[in-house]
Amino acid sequence: MAKTVGDFILERMKGWGVKRVFGYPGDGIGGLVAAVGRDDGEDAIDFIQTRHEESAAFMACAHAKFTGEPGVCVATSGPGAIHLLNGLYDAKLDHQPVVAIVGQQARAAIGGNYQQEVDLQALFKDVASDFVETCMSPTQVRHLIDRAFRIAKSRKTVTCVILPNDVQEAKAVEEAPHAHGTVHTSQAYTPAEVVPAAADLQRAAEVLNAGKKVGILIGAGALGAANEVTEVANVLGAGVAKALLGKAALPDGLPFVTGSIGLLGTEPSDWMMQHCDTFLMIGSRFPYSEFLPKTDQARGVQIDLDPTMLSIRFPMEVALTGDSASTLRALLPLLKKKGDRGWREDIEKRIARWWKEEEERAMKDADPVNPERVFWECSSRLPDNAIITADSGSSANWYARALKFKPGMMGSLSGTLATMCPGMPYAVSAKFAYPDRVPIAFVGDGAMQMLGITDLITVSKYWRRWQDPRLVVCVLSNRDLNQVSWELRAMANSPKVPETQDVPAFSFSGYAEMLGLKGIRVDRPEQVASAWDAALAADRPCVIDAIVDPDVASLPPHITISQATSYAEAMLKGDPDEGGVIKQTIKRVFS
Repeated sequence: MAKTVGDFILERMKGWGVKRVFGYPGDGIGGLVAAVGRDDGEDAIDFIQTRHEESAAFMACAHAKFTGEPGVCVATSGPGAIHLLNGLYDAKLDHQPVVAIVGQQARAAIGGNYQQEVDLQALFKDVASDFVETCMSPTQVRHLIDRAFRIAKSRKTVTCVILPNDVQEAKAVEEAPHAHGTVHTSQAYTPAEVVPAAADLQRAAEVLNAGKKVGILIGAGALGAANEVTEVANVLGAGVAKALLGKAALPDGLPFVTGSIGLLGTEPSDWMMQHCDTFLMIGSRFPYSEFLPKTDQARGVQIDLDPTMLSIRFPMEVALTGDSASTLRALLPLLKKKGDRGWREDIEKRIARWWKEEEERAMKDADPVNPERVFWECSSRLPDNAIITADSGSSANWYARALKFKPGMMGSLSGTLATMCPGMPYAVSAKFAYPDRVPIAFVGDGAMQMLGITDLITVSKYWRRWQDPRLVVCVLSNRDLNQVSWELRAMANSPKVPETQDVPAFSFSGYAEMLGLKGIRVDRPEQVASAWDAALAADRPCVIDAIVDPDVASLPPHITISQATSYAEAMLKGDPDEGGVIKQTIKRVFS
C-alpha cells in the first residue's frame, strides 16, 4: 500500500502506462518529489529533470506525438506552473494528450495571499478546459488521476491536476469509502473504433467516383493510415499533398506524393489544388483556405475523428466522422478505379520535375552557405528510423520542402501554435522514447538562444544512458530572426528592422564541445556533406553549427500581387540587406 498521496499518484500513473515524466522540482511539489525518491522498483517512473518547465511541457507534448500515449509534465506551484503554459498550449492546439501535475500551497493558506500562491484553476482553465481540478482531500486523488488520463486520451487534449503540498504528503487513501458523495473509478479504458454510417460512406463514394481529377490532402490524423491512403490514391488516380503535421504520414519517395502545402509548400501541391475537381481531406485541420481549391471549383469529402473540425476549412459536401484508417478501409470497396490516368500522370511529372529543381535550388551559391543545401544534403543521409523535428521559422520552411521522408520515419514540429523553441525538446523527448533511434533537430539560432542551449545541458546529463548515443542538432546560424524579417518584407511593406531582428553571434559548436558533446562548424558549402557524415557517425550527440545566408528566401509556390508589392516597397525603402536579398531572389526566380 502506498505510504503517502505522492506515492499513490505514482502507482496510479503506472497503471495508466506512464514510464517517465518531465519536470523540475520545487517545494510546491515536494511530496511528489519525495515519492519519486522512494520509487526504486523495476517499474520506477523515470523523472527527467529538464532545465525549464516550458521544455518539460514541450517534451510531454512530443512524447504524445511520437508514442500515441499521454505525456506527463510536473511543475511546482506559482512560477513553475506558469512556465508550463506555452508547451501545454502547443499540445492543446495540436490535439495531443498531455497531463500536467502541478503543486499548490497548503490548503489552509489558499486565499491568504501566500507566497507563490496563484489561482491555478483560473490559470489553467483555458489550456486544460476539458479537465482541471484541485485535489482538496486524499480520497479525491484516485478519481482525479483516473479522469485526467481518461479525458486526455479520449479527447486528445491537455488536462491538469493541482495538488496542494499538504495533500501530497498526507496518508494515502487507496479507495474512497462506499458512501454517498464519493466517486469510484478504475483504469479500464479501450479507445473506440469510429466508422461513419454505411449511408454516409456511400454518399462519399458517389462524390469521389464522379470526380475526374481528385486531389487528396492528409494531415496528422492520417499517421498510421499509410496503406489505406496509398490504396485510395491509387484507385482514384489522385495525388496526395501533406499538411505540415502529416509530413511523416506518407514517404516522399512515392511518385504521387506532391509534398507539403501552403506557404511552405511545393508547386505540385499548389497546382493540384488549383486544378482538381474533387477534394478529399483526411485527418487535417490545415487552416489556410487560399491554398485549397476554390469553393466553386471542386466537390469536397472530409474525414476527421473530431466532428467539430469537419467542414470548417472548405464547404464539404460529405463530412465523415471517423478514424482515418478504419474509414478508408470501409470506403475502399465502394470506390471505382479510374480508367483515365492522365490526371495522375500530370501530377507525377510535376513531382519529378519539382524534386529535380529542388536539388538545383539547394546547390545554388550563397554567402556563405545556402540553408536549403544543409537540408538537402541531410535528406539523402537520413537513417531509416530517424525522427526529425524542426523549430518554427525558416527551419520549418526547409523541413517542409527539402527533406524526403522515408518509410518508418517520424517527424513533427509545432503546428497550430507555431511557437518558437519546441525543436530541441521534441528531439530530446523522442530520444527518451526511442533510445535506439536517431533524432535530428533543425533549429534557428534565435530559438536555440532562447531555450535550445539549455536543452543541450539536459542532453549532456543523460546521453550516456541511451542505447544509441546519437542525437544531432543542426543550428541555422544566420544572426537573424529570419522568418520575421521575410514576413516584414512580404506582408508589412517594411524592410528588415535590425534592432529587432539581429541575433548576437554564438558558437553553438564550441558550446557543445564545452558540454562534452561533439561540435562541428560549417561555413563553406563543400563542408556540408562531410559534416552530416561525421555527425551521423559520432559516438555522442552532435551539434552542427551551420553558418547560413539569411538572404535566401523560401518562396511560396505562388506569389500574390500583395506580396510582390510589399516586397518591392520594402526594397525601395532601403533594406539593410538589400543587395544580398535581391541577388538571391533573382537566382531563385529567374535562373
